[in-house]
Amino acid sequence: MRERLRLLYFGKSQTAHRFRIGLLVFDIVTILFIVATSFVPARAPWLEWLDLIFGVVILTDFLARLYVSDRPLREFTHLSTWADVVAIFSFLAPVTGEGLGFLRILRTLRLLHTYQLVARLRADSSFFRRNEEAIVAVVNLGVFLFIMTGVVYETQRWQNPNIANYVDALYFTISTLTTTGFGDITLQGSLGKLIAVLIMIFGVTLFLRLLQTLLRPHKVRFACPDCGLQRHDADAVHCKACGKLLNIPDEGQF
Repeated sequence: MRERLRLLYFGKSQTAHRFRIGLLVFDIVTILFIVATSFVPARAPWLEWLDLIFGVVILTDFLARLYVSDRPLREFTHLSTWADVVAIFSFLAPVTGEGLGFLRILRTLRLLHTYQLVARLRADSSFFRRNEEAIVAVVNLGVFLFIMTGVVYETQRWQNPNIANYVDALYFTISTLTTTGFGDITLQGSLGKLIAVLIMIFGVTLFLRLLQTLLRPHKVRFACPDCGLQRHDADAVHCKACGKLLNIPDEGQF
């Protein structure tokens, strides 16, 4: 059983690839569920059952990853592992989970954990190879956006009448991140001001990083056999660092 699970989580077969893609889809569905339930005014029984189902699935995946790991304790040095622990607790303990609801959005950190798929995507997708830096920048910005929106929503909804649902929190986060700052929604209290400062500092940095990857000249990943330089112009014939003749596969896209 352990070997079969290891092949699913770390193998290179099509079955293993589809399994990990399925986990990624589940992560995205979980995030959408967290966002959607922010619009539900009361905790209906059916919502509690859905919480339980999500919690059991996340717990099963969590235990399976620990089971197949060569060093289970080392998994707890990863931020995504603790994000899963918090998500499991909040889903399986609805009473305390309501108070810790904003921590569920940390589940988005699992998207970072799926970067183990990067090697497989590089091998299978020419689109990913051409746009890897932009895709990673989008994911980083998206994860930050979801986390900070969740923090804004759960820390302000009880005291700020301008933040009634997740969309209000998302609107504030994006307007602050892009330095637009319309001023129609502001965060209350010293904690709210500190959250706004974090959004402005880290959010703008990630946003500018995304713009940089979109606007700068396209580079391809190809290790120079002599000096090891990884990034080259798409039509490069020689390495800019050492002058070595290169043979970069173009896959017909240039």
